[in-house]
Amino acid sequence: MLVKNFAFLLLVCPLVWATLLKDHSLAADTNSSLQGQVTSVSQLSDVKPTDWAFQSLQTLVERYACIAGYPDATYRGNRALSRYEFAAGLNACMNRISELIATGTNELVNREDLAVLQKLQTEFVTELATIRGRVDVLEARTATLEAQQFSTTTKLNAQIITAVSDSFGNSVGDDRDRSQTYFADRGRLNLESSFTGKDLLRVRLEFGNFLDSNGNSQIASVTGTGMTRLNFDTDSNNDLSIPHIRYYFPVSDSLAFIVGPTGIGYTDITDTVTPATIADDGNGVPSLFGSYSPLFRRGGGGAAVNWKLSDDLMLTLGYLADNPNFPSSNNGLFDGGYNTLAHLVYYGKQGAVGVAYSHGYGPGGRVNLTGGAGSNLAISPFGDNIATSSNIVGTQGYYRFSPHFQIHAWGGYIWANAESSGVSAISNGRGGTDSLSVNNGDHANAWFGAIGASFPDVGGKGNLPGILIGVPPHVSSSDIRKESENAYHIEAFYRWQLNDNISVTPGFWMILNPENNNNNDTQYVGLIRTTFDF
Repeated sequence: MLVKNFAFLLLVCPLVWATLLKDHSLAADTNSSLQGQVTSVSQLSDVKPTDWAFQSLQTLVERYACIAGYPDATYRGNRALSRYEFAAGLNACMNRISELIATGTNELVNREDLAVLQKLQTEFVTELATIRGRVDVLEARTATLEAQQFSTTTKLNAQIITAVSDSFGNSVGDDRDRSQTYFADRGRLNLESSFTGKDLLRVRLEFGNFLDSNGNSQIASVTGTGMTRLNFDTDSNNDLSIPHIRYYFPVSDSLAFIVGPTGIGYTDITDTVTPATIADDGNGVPSLFGSYSPLFRRGGGGAAVNWKLSDDLMLTLGYLADNPNFPSSNNGLFDGGYNTLAHLVYYGKQGAVGVAYSHGYGPGGRVNLTGGAGSNLAISPFGDNIATSSNIVGTQGYYRFSPHFQIHAWGGYIWANAESSGVSAISNGRGGTDSLSVNNGDHANAWFGAIGASFPDVGGKGNLPGILIGVPPHVSSSDIRKESENAYHIEAFYRWQLNDNISVTPGFWMILNPENNNNNDTQYVGLIRTTFDF
């Protein structure tokens, strides 16, 4: 059957035929009309419609339905065809008649047709041998690929990031620069399976060594602030884990669901509404704060729905629990930390804008309002041991002025409430903490924002220079402690796309008033990131 189907492709898909005819002596006979769709074997050259061979093959095709594709199973047209195209059609008829004989329907094949077929075979023996030789090679290659492929439903894609990085400037609350140049890596191996052609199951294997043995960012540990963190600084000791399992399945053209027991973030269920290259860990903005809005730095396990309200309007609703697979107190799917999201995005011809609302709750010991971005006080305004609820509203969007110039921006406001009472260690903005009393119902507010510009393909196809200026999360009012100054984040990077699989990105950013305190020295971070995508 493969030979038969391949012969048909040769006959009706001339671009495939031209690819096969790499030998100049075979390709020389290809008519210029082969650049378009061939609707009849008679559109080719060398064997004319008046030739006995043409008329004989036409009779065989019409009698035995050798070649599918014509509504009435007949040849049409009045132009000639190449000897090799003719041989392809002849080969299809030979296979068809052989099938009829093999299945016991040989009474349908009369002796006269067999005689004609034998005469045609003798006349075109050279061309048939060439075609069959090429088909045999392709069949062998196909069998090899089928034997060696990973899975019929699963493919592997991976991203390996390596980075040489360092920071400069006295550490927060210190009079010395404790940072050293370091070299670290992160790897993600994604096994992606589709069972219907529209759904997608992703299981991720991950390793890296950007974190210390306590699970803290190494660069943040020595600088004293999370404002210096890299976007991809995860994992420690290069231990292999499965941090992410996600299944996406549509139920209609306008409705799709996403579920996963672990490692599902807001970025896995909705669009960050910045250009795609900006939100990619390995190819976009290299800093943690600069990559996308802190509102979207929520994760866990749960479910979400994407509802396409119209061609240009998308609504996402999601629920993510911190530890959905731990059936103990303050854990589990509904008894523990969680985050819920409602995000409405409007897509225009040259950009998009979204409005998001997130509500969350963090039990004592697991409070993180900003996903690690911003000051320590903004991360846990009542201290980490005080259960905290939060409401965040944010807007984000981008606009492409031209194929080589686009801007993006985002901002948000946080309302936080203490959900328990006690004495808590509250960040003092100088690398230490103070013990302060917190009452159930105490309030704190924070805000953040950024604007950036990027220049796709400037300096070469696939390249991406970019700049960004922003204000990391800042506690502007609080019943416990607020921050009087703003930190400022200023960043520049240049992604140099070496080829489809490798990019190199020099990046640099500076933090004025780290930890939202002007008594701290300015921090400077530089890195060279190399990303391998395959």
